[in-house]
Amino acid sequence: MYAVIRTGGKQYKVQAGDLLVVEKLDGKAGDAVSFGDVLMLGDGGKVTLGEPTVKGASVGGTLIETRKGDKVKILKKIRRQGYRRTKGHRQLETVVRVTSVAGAGKTDKWDGTVDLTTKAELDARARNLGERTVKPAKVKAAPAPAKKIKDAPKAKATPAPAEVAAEAPKAAPPKKAAAPKAEAKPAAEKKAAAPKAKAAPAAEKKTPAKAAAPKAAPKAKK
Repeated sequence: MYAVIRTGGKQYKVQAGDLLVVEKLDGKAGDAVSFGDVLMLGDGGKVTLGEPTVKGASVGGTLIETRKGDKVKILKKIRRQGYRRTKGHRQLETVVRVTSVAGAGKTDKWDGTVDLTTKAELDARARNLGERTVKPAKVKAAPAPAKKIKDAPKAKATPAPAEVAAEAPKAAPPKKAAAPKAEAKPAAEKKAAAPKAKAAPAAEKKTPAKAAAPKAAPKAKK
């Protein structure tokens, strides 16, 4: 026997014993939950449709946990504008174990035991992390500060004779005596200056120009 119910604005097809994840419902783990909006009932080949719901029909269950669902990413982008915004959202959801389906004069019940173990604990067990229990950390008392003892002044070690000789300043070597300057020669010994060459005689006077030829006498008129 199965039924189609409506909760949280959505429709679900359920049977007795199904694990149902729906929108958040009020209640704590272990509380009984009932769905009254039954839109359809099915029993083998017989189907009962509601107008809009089936009168007297109901689906019962046990609330296991209320948790956050998987993260949904929302991306906003405006092209050619350099605008990008990414956000995430996790919707609250409730996990319900369906225990009974009743309607049309029949009732189908589930005989199993409801396990209230949450999904987070199951994931921790799968990763070998055990139960999700946090032990209080032990705080160690701080040790008392130790008193400082002043150290005795250390005696200076006597240097070895070789070290003393190395550290002693070296004696400066004696300066060399300056060489005596050469004595100045007397002026008489200086070489006499070479006599200047005599000036060349003046160039001879130019030869006088030839006398002009006498002009011819004018001819007598006839």
